[in-house]
Amino acid sequence: MELRHLQHFVAVAEDQHFTRAAERLMVSQSGLSASIRALERELRAPLFVRTTRRVTLTEAGRALLAEAERILAQVRSAHEAVAAVQGVLRGTLALGTEQCIAGVHVAGLLAAFRGRHPDVEIRLRQAGSGALAEEVAAGRLDLAFAYRTQADTDQLRSVSLTSEPMTVLCHPSHRLAPAGAVPGPADLAGEVFVDFHPDWGPRRTTDTAFAAAGVRRTVALEVNDVHSLLDLVDENLGVAVVPRHFRHKRPALAALPLKGVGDTRYETVALLPPEGATSPAARALVTLLETGEPAPSVDGFRPG
Repeated sequence: MELRHLQHFVAVAEDQHFTRAAERLMVSQSGLSASIRALERELRAPLFVRTTRRVTLTEAGRALLAEAERILAQVRSAHEAVAAVQGVLRGTLALGTEQCIAGVHVAGLLAAFRGRHPDVEIRLRQAGSGALAEEVAAGRLDLAFAYRTQADTDQLRSVSLTSEPMTVLCHPSHRLAPAGAVPGPADLAGEVFVDFHPDWGPRRTTDTAFAAAGVRRTVALEVNDVHSLLDLVDENLGVAVVPRHFRHKRPALAALPLKGVGDTRYETVALLPPEGATSPAARALVTLLETGEPAPSVDGFRPG
């Protein structure tokens, strides 16, 4: 099995099209097809279901994809490790992050990284913490800035970014706002909630807090970006329980501390693979992060 066969296979799986994959790889379509056929012969299994418009993975293809991606990531890390020993940091930094992550200013950090390592190509993916943890574990991301869960610690290393309490955001005319209340989960029972997709760190934190308090809640308005959440609360369509630093994004909203949730806090971390599998670029980024650049913003947090 040759590495180029795996590279060709992954490209076709990603593009779901032989012509587009061939153009991206800068090889002939006939050569690409021959490469895939050779791989299928060696594995004695079809890897794709071919139609006139697209190709899809077979069960064998899906099984191979995860392993192929892991092998190619390890090969890339080996090349980058040798280059790093020679004093030159090259290759790719594949980074994942949630929106508005606390503890790091992602854009500023990447700008500082590019200034020091201009030969490294930066790739950024935004997603929920669950998906990001899976991507790092599979070798598709070098590291990710995400919410910490206990499951993450089983396969991944983590570098702590920050920890903060959760806050209730509501419209100034909400029944709790004028009194400056300090509500607990029970006080919010029956409210209409605005929240993120269940894969997001803030949603996971809130779900954990309410479950621990024995309070059932229903998220009626589910969004995938911070500004939509704030807009819905600003129109008095619901309340949101979010990390404390979110209150600075819409000062007109009432921000109330959340009580009665024990030690439940929103904790963010940099997730990395085991030490031996961590790429030189990822190590360089973490080193830069730990030096304190760029400077913290309001309340000591660096929301991304």
